[in-house]
Amino acid sequence: MSSAYPDNVDEVANDILGYSRWWQIATAAVMMALVSPYQYVWSSLEGPLAAELDASLSALGFVFTAYVVIMALVQFPAGWWRDRHGPSVVTLIAGVLAGGGYVGLAFATELWQVYLAYGLGAAGVGMVYTVAVNTAVKWFPDKRGLTTGIGTMAFAAGSAAFVPFIRYMIAGDALTTGLWSMGLLIGVGIFVGTVVLKDPPHDWTVENGSSTENTETETETIADGSGGRRHYTWREMVRTWQFWVMYFMFFAVSAAGLMITARTILYAENLQLTAATATIAATLLPVGSAAGRLIVGGLSDRVDRELLTAVSFVLCGVGTLAVVAFGSLGSGVGYIVAVAVAVFFWSSQFSLFPSLVGDYYGSRYSSANYSLVYSGKMWGGVFGGGVVGWLVVVIGWDATFVVGGVLALAAGAVGFLLRPP
Repeated sequence: MSSAYPDNVDEVANDILGYSRWWQIATAAVMMALVSPYQYVWSSLEGPLAAELDASLSALGFVFTAYVVIMALVQFPAGWWRDRHGPSVVTLIAGVLAGGGYVGLAFATELWQVYLAYGLGAAGVGMVYTVAVNTAVKWFPDKRGLTTGIGTMAFAAGSAAFVPFIRYMIAGDALTTGLWSMGLLIGVGIFVGTVVLKDPPHDWTVENGSSTENTETETETIADGSGGRRHYTWREMVRTWQFWVMYFMFFAVSAAGLMITARTILYAENLQLTAATATIAATLLPVGSAAGRLIVGGLSDRVDRELLTAVSFVLCGVGTLAVVAFGSLGSGVGYIVAVAVAVFFWSSQFSLFPSLVGDYYGSRYSSANYSLVYSGKMWGGVFGGGVVGWLVVVIGWDATFVVGGVLALAAGAVGFLLRPP
């Protein structure tokens, strides 16, 4: 993959920045780790918040759903702005929202205030996410898989430090202090990142080439360091069949992955597996998720990315069906291994898809373009949450997980059709 780019990419980047471009990835990864609690610490907060507000868990049940939707929806306008004006304004606003969300949550006394604070924080998370992922796409056209894997791995693994902290504060009856201190850390960290993050010129990898200005309605034909491929605007991208194939794939494999993430323990309990099996399987979720993003993402820079994407999602489907098979056989070890395999290959989408979007549609408008593909996660979240809850009642646990596995297999099958537009 990297052979399509000049050999002196690192030197060119150093000349532009005055320092190594890897500092851009390090900064993006730290920012991703800082906002990770919104997604991965909620399960630790839900019960204590319900107790403090004297509210039912069902009343708080849609807070996380609102987070997923807002986090996905805000990425398009934030990405559109960033592609045209750089990351500074977006990350500055993100710091206020993501930091302020936890501060507001710390002092919430009514249910609507929890929804408001978490919703504002979710908008900040979405802004950080699109900036961080597309920093890799823009600065590392030669290592897109590896660098997007680093950033998204930080998002999956960053909560490892926050979960013990917040549980310690809850145990010490200091939830308020824990929340506002986390908010301050998040806000300050993102503000620092705002100073570091910069975008390269859109044609910076072109050797001995010339560039032409592009508008929202015009087509640009300058090279993106990949054989003269166009830079597509989002309007041009949605007219290609590849976008719709990737959108379906993102939904389908997210449906399977989010179903497993949300229901691993409950399904194990339904299968009457041991508590240790359920705990180990749940513990491996963030580990497998982080590893899949980094390992598969890095591998995609060295092999055919489309083929790897298709195979990964097929293996996610196989792993999901294996969860059902081993669970039905009462094999705790098999259940744990199957969960780890399914999550490992599901999570690879978060490094594979931004890389494919950059490969197919160029880097100049990658933030807006990838945000549209990423919005497929919303529908995957709807399936993994409410639809799965309904299906479990209607057709049972085993059949529901089989549906999830078939969706992942379908994502892999259509992935074999992918090729550059």
